[in-house]
Amino acid sequence: MGMYLNPGNSGFLRITKKDYIDKTGLINVINGAIGTSDNLICISRPRRFGKSYAALMLCAYYDRSCDSHELFSKYDISKDPDYKTHLNHYHVISIDVSGFISEAKKKNLPLRDIPFTIDRAILSEVLVLYPDLRKSDNLNEVLLELVNNTGTQIVFIIDEWDSMIREAKEDDNAQDRYLNLLRGWFKNNNFTPKAVAAAYMTGILPIKKDGSQSAISDFREYTMLNPGPFAEYVGFTDSEVKVECQNKGQSFEKMKKWYDGYTVGSEHSVYNPYSVMQALQSGKFSSYWKKTSAAETLMTYIDMDLDGLQSDIVRLIADEKIVVNTDSFKNDVENFSCKDDVISLLVHLGYLSYEEVSASYDDEDDTVIGVAKIPNEEVRTEFDSILRKAKHHNLVKLVRKSDQLLQDSLNCNADAVAKAIQSVHDSEYAPNFYNNEQSLRYVVKMAYISCIDQYSKLEELPSGRGMADIAFIPNRLSALPAMIVELKWNKSSDGAIKQIKNKKYPKCLENYGGDIVLVGINYDEKTKVHSCNIERYSLT
Repeated sequence: MGMYLNPGNSGFLRITKKDYIDKTGLINVINGAIGTSDNLICISRPRRFGKSYAALMLCAYYDRSCDSHELFSKYDISKDPDYKTHLNHYHVISIDVSGFISEAKKKNLPLRDIPFTIDRAILSEVLVLYPDLRKSDNLNEVLLELVNNTGTQIVFIIDEWDSMIREAKEDDNAQDRYLNLLRGWFKNNNFTPKAVAAAYMTGILPIKKDGSQSAISDFREYTMLNPGPFAEYVGFTDSEVKVECQNKGQSFEKMKKWYDGYTVGSEHSVYNPYSVMQALQSGKFSSYWKKTSAAETLMTYIDMDLDGLQSDIVRLIADEKIVVNTDSFKNDVENFSCKDDVISLLVHLGYLSYEEVSASYDDEDDTVIGVAKIPNEEVRTEFDSILRKAKHHNLVKLVRKSDQLLQDSLNCNADAVAKAIQSVHDSEYAPNFYNNEQSLRYVVKMAYISCIDQYSKLEELPSGRGMADIAFIPNRLSALPAMIVELKWNKSSDGAIKQIKNKKYPKCLENYGGDIVLVGINYDEKTKVHSCNIERYSLT
């Protein structure tokens, strides 16, 4: 048993001793690819979406140096007819490329040396574990002899395969050396069909579309946009999280609000697995996303302003969905041709959820259109904190105006609120149309955008004898009052306040305990003027 060759099952065993949610069905998908032309698999997922856990699981299942029958006997994979056919049946070569990069940086070694370091590390270990093999400096020759002597092929498991591409983005020589290493394993007719039973590679970004990564062009690729049969293994599902919440006595509704929201292929309710497990163990619902290095890059992308990107970012923060065409994205973190490329990157990084809404496939046009949104409260907190750090002038002005709007609302300064909403209506962030109450709602959400870091916002909240348009509920331990905002179109702001009272909308906040600010807003289509009434309301 080695570090890179046949590492055993101890890694997966350690995972199962905690609150492990069964994802062993993924093994069955890979088993079905062994012995076919689809046996090279590349998976891209955001950070903290269980890629490394899956790698350890696959090592435990395929590694011939250990006995994992008992370990997997209680999980779904054990019910599959082919379960024992592949169990502990292969040599496994498992490497985490990011680990080699960290070691090189610690020793101040150039990235271009990493491919050679990986090659030598595996070669040295193979020769130590199998001393009868002919000594050679050629790793592939040694691996072929290992396969021939043992009658057993190799399953390659490579975690963070693209970390070398991302870290060496300005070093073409380092990238070329690394891709040649992969080419020697997976695009080599003298080696690949003879030695490779399957390969499972994971990374953050999909394979680049410009052909520069041709070393892995034979891989079947599964991404956040096109997960194929791996959709249910991207994160946790509703049913899985519900069971864990019941077992731990945690609120399923809060878990859903904080960590659900991803649509991945046919799975329409996918949770961030790392954050769910952290919340289950700590009993605290908060953002665990900020502990990832991915969060550090969000500011860079938000401060871009390609084709009105800033306006789309604001719409996303205000709970709107935006249309995106992901086709032009080259799976590159450096070169963006339009705002859709940046939005597509944010989908792959896990900052946005994506759902396909239409597609056009013909000889001349192969276009897929989808919608993107901020998936949940956890990611929203990251957008919230970065919103106030944004450097773009117009975005900074919008936040300042919104801060003042909130203060004027709490002070019952109705004229100032009406003017502020009019200002947002006239800004670049307003929709091109403005012809119904829905468009008014949109502008009001833009105007109150700075509330997001102090309030929870609920739209069309059932209460009393109807539904309140927008309710702002202050965050826990906040001294701010709650707010109910009612919207009218071609009517009156006074009528909006009367509706709030007559239909008993404040009833939805009867457990809140403090005063409530009632805000009525009307837009007159003929005069093009917003009007506003504001009152303080006590539940006692």
